[in-house]
Amino acid sequence: MNVAVAPNSPAAAIARRIRVMIVDDAVVVRGLFARWVGEEADLEVVASLRTGREAVDQLTRADPDVVVLDVDMPEMDGITALPLLFEKKRDLVVIMASTLTRRNAEISLRALSLGAADYIPKPASNREVSGSTSFRRELIEKIRHLGLRAKRLRIAPARPEAAAKPAVPPSARVAVEHPSLALRPMPLTPPRVLLIGASTGGPQALNAVIAQLAGVLERAPVLITQHMPPTFTAILAEHLERIAKRPVREGRAGEEVNAGTIYIAPGGRHMKVARHNGTAVIALDDGPQVNFCKPAVDPLFASAAEVWGPKALAVVLTGMGADGLAGGKALIAAGGHIIAQDEETSVVWGMPGQVAHAGLCSAVLPLKEIAPRLNRLFAGERI
Repeated sequence: MNVAVAPNSPAAAIARRIRVMIVDDAVVVRGLFARWVGEEADLEVVASLRTGREAVDQLTRADPDVVVLDVDMPEMDGITALPLLFEKKRDLVVIMASTLTRRNAEISLRALSLGAADYIPKPASNREVSGSTSFRRELIEKIRHLGLRAKRLRIAPARPEAAAKPAVPPSARVAVEHPSLALRPMPLTPPRVLLIGASTGGPQALNAVIAQLAGVLERAPVLITQHMPPTFTAILAEHLERIAKRPVREGRAGEEVNAGTIYIAPGGRHMKVARHNGTAVIALDDGPQVNFCKPAVDPLFASAAEVWGPKALAVVLTGMGADGLAGGKALIAAGGHIIAQDEETSVVWGMPGQVAHAGLCSAVLPLKEIAPRLNRLFAGERI
């Protein structure tokens, strides 16, 4: 017997296809994006528009879940349209799309601080856009993952009774929400290096962690792999340096790894570490993509396992996919430790969820609790 589903019920909201608005002044790009989205059974195009002004004007009528918003457009560009779109729909998912220029990288990262969920760098020419299977895959995956998360949050039942309950330690909350997770012991001695891997939602998460990381930077180096293309990683390094008030730069081949400095994997290269005359140095690898990414987290974690072994501590922040899992296993096998961001505060609980479910983590924490825990661990506190 078929059971009718009420059109406004939570089940109906989840069941409906993810509604996508495409906003780009290039007719070829709009057509390609619309065709790609239309070929996915769980996605549908509800509007294909030329300017930010059209997007703002038609948002209520089209009612999209996700907007793919170009940065450069006539009449009203993406960064101008962004706050106006959020005024009309606060829980809207916006993915900024831009070509790989320094200006567009700066605008895209600024858009993240204004509420955009993510960005996607477009190849330089229409021919490259149409011929890039990796770009198509990335665009569709971001629309799907971010759209599904937004829909789930929208229909999640309110839990007013939670405010009346006593505070519960994060480890206990994780055990209740994910009873299959097994946590490993925390380090018994202070770590000597901090490794961070992140992808979707990573720039915002990195801002929050790095801003509170003074205790770690007094004692150790920090090495970060954030899935980002060239130019974007350089802008990210400049931005994080202003937040950290410490040196932050893209890693350079052969440079020594020193306490008090943050090294970011440069876009388009895998960043690893190696030993040279007894000193840890940066090594850059121009090999193939790993987990569809370059830079990828796995090469950093795996090489750090060989260089620092039990003295390495890794953090896996929000991101799609499973990058960090293989490198995390190597790190644990060498005696290192891992902390993952929890599901509730992750934009996408792919990467951190993978290491957590694999039993590799010593803690699974909300974003705001990660940096304080790291500072205490690097200071030698027993936790």
